[in-house]
Amino acid sequence: MTAPAGPFDHVPRTAGGHFVLNVYAAIYRLLNQTRRLAELSGSSLDAVFERFPFLGEYFDEMRAHMPDDLTWDAATAWWAAQLDGWERACPDHLPLRALAEQAGLPFTTRLAFMAIGLVEEDSRFGTLVAELQAPLPHRRPTLELVGQMMMDEAPVGAVDPWTICRPLLAAGIVEVQNEVAPRSEWLLRVPSMLWDAVRGQLAAAPAPWCRVHAPADFPELERLVLPEAFRARLAQAPALLRNGRARLLVLRGAPGSDALQVAGALARALGAGVAAVDGASLAEVPGGARLLGPLCALANLVPVIDRDLAPGETAALPPLAGYGGPIVVTLGEEGGLASGLAESALALSLPAPGPAERRRHWCEAIGEDRIVDLPQIVGAFQLGGGYIRRLAHGALAQAALDRREAVTGADVREASRTLNRQLLDTLASPISAGGGWDDLVAVPGTREKLLDLHRRCRHRETLGRRLGPAFGANAPRGVRALFTGASGTGKTLAARILASILGMDLFRVDLAAVVNKYIGETEKNLHQVLSRAEALDVVLLLDEGDALLGQRTEVKSANDRYANLETNYLLQRLEHYQGIVVVTTNLGDAIDSAFQRRMDVVVPFYPPQPEERLHILRLHLPPDHQVGPALLERIALRCALTGSQIRNAALSATLLALEREAPVGDAHLEAALRSEYRKAGGICPLDGRPGTEERDGGMGSFVAAFARS
Repeated sequence: MTAPAGPFDHVPRTAGGHFVLNVYAAIYRLLNQTRRLAELSGSSLDAVFERFPFLGEYFDEMRAHMPDDLTWDAATAWWAAQLDGWERACPDHLPLRALAEQAGLPFTTRLAFMAIGLVEEDSRFGTLVAELQAPLPHRRPTLELVGQMMMDEAPVGAVDPWTICRPLLAAGIVEVQNEVAPRSEWLLRVPSMLWDAVRGQLAAAPAPWCRVHAPADFPELERLVLPEAFRARLAQAPALLRNGRARLLVLRGAPGSDALQVAGALARALGAGVAAVDGASLAEVPGGARLLGPLCALANLVPVIDRDLAPGETAALPPLAGYGGPIVVTLGEEGGLASGLAESALALSLPAPGPAERRRHWCEAIGEDRIVDLPQIVGAFQLGGGYIRRLAHGALAQAALDRREAVTGADVREASRTLNRQLLDTLASPISAGGGWDDLVAVPGTREKLLDLHRRCRHRETLGRRLGPAFGANAPRGVRALFTGASGTGKTLAARILASILGMDLFRVDLAAVVNKYIGETEKNLHQVLSRAEALDVVLLLDEGDALLGQRTEVKSANDRYANLETNYLLQRLEHYQGIVVVTTNLGDAIDSAFQRRMDVVVPFYPPQPEERLHILRLHLPPDHQVGPALLERIALRCALTGSQIRNAALSATLLALEREAPVGDAHLEAALRSEYRKAGGICPLDGRPGTEERDGGMGSFVAAFARS
């Protein structure tokens, strides 16, 4: 036996159809209040229709679907029954129904919410509201008017407008525009974002701190590119979140990881979309956090709140009144979360993708048949899945510029440079990488150490899998190198060559600029630059490392205590750093021994000796120079300059020759050398008395001491 047809069966069972029915139910309550006030003043509803013809149109349309013998008093229960029956026949998500269930709103309060929003739908209701509230001139309804409209529907115990409207205010669904006014005159407003969600027409970016994703924007759980063991654990999470055994899920991962993808796949498994929230931006918006809960309830979204916290920093979970579903918070590897949901929380750390996972990411983002040198790309770019997808998009654009379908390693490298500069330019400055080891003039011991460092960097990912069991399963894949030596001896050049040979970008951080006088700011600055450089897999150069890596001192004051805390943080952070970091210092003896023990390679750089100085000179002079061999040998023997000083002299000599439109000759180079010595505050040994050819007059010691200072 089929159920009798309802009066609203013709209305599509969608969010839009549900919205229309609730709008008409609210209009009916407004008409009833208008009728009562008209009768109290000796008028009639027909007279109201004459002044507001649009009300008559709404009334005629509603009466066409209502029983002819239905009285005004009986219509309250009739509307509630018809809406309930219509909803029962609709299995899909209905925003208003979901909000009422999760916020615990009775039918009366739900209808009050719709009555408050009528002016958002039709401006003519504002004119009617202003007349009903006269002498108040407001076009938005007051708390008193809304309560009076719903009074005869109120459940037992709800005897005043405040009781009816209070749940809406507590849940953040309705805002008060004039809180300083008497409560009965409070003007009520539905935030535009929530009204759009009620209509089922929510924008993709409803607020600067939020972006909405549909379930189809994410892969299914079994299609996530993750290690099998981790995916098996993750597969248990939807059931725990669905049955309420877990309410909060904390996902930790490095920048560029797949935290949002994982959260989206979980939400899809729950039949919901995602509200991706920038937690820091949300915290800066007054009252913004109050909208998140109702928004998620209305639009069937799982809130995914992202926070990038500094060491020791704790973030509070925003209030989510009106929402009773699961919550996901994505964090980096530092900081913590303050929440009363700790007893029902799950915590998972996303593993860094290995070669197999990175290969799948590249193939899914571009297509295996469109990638040239895929194995080399997989090995060279040790990034998280999120960054790989961004690089893939940029690499495809690079290939399209050359009208190519296939993506090469050069395309990926160019896209990588763009991404690195976008994310690191405010924290570190890029240095052009280039050259080979033949371009560096160094003593054999230094060269051998650099080649050892190169090997360590090249095999850093596979080394951990080849180590013995005593190293444990979590052997770090990071490489930490310390370059010590006087200024101008080639430390930065060696870092540039290392990055070039590895095919990686090089970024320099001046630690002296990172150190901040305010407590905790230095650690925060270090965390930002180290975490981002680690995730982007660039070579990070910490210049003048003795600013923080110096010997820890005896605590005699608060300044000593906090300086030691900064040193301790950097010590611990470098120990677990998963990228390649090079620290340079002019004062090797001043470096804390604990840092030196934790460095994988320590490379000493020495001032060049005469033979090395001669080689450096020949490398930097132009090929067509006309400097005599005897002068070159005399300069190498007597001028105890560093590599950078020799480079500067060669540059100045070339400029002098260019000015005179002649090849570089003896006079140009001698003039440039004298200028370089004047900068150092010394006298050029070439100007010495006869018989001093085999000595440098002590100037070599002076320059070496000056360079070390």
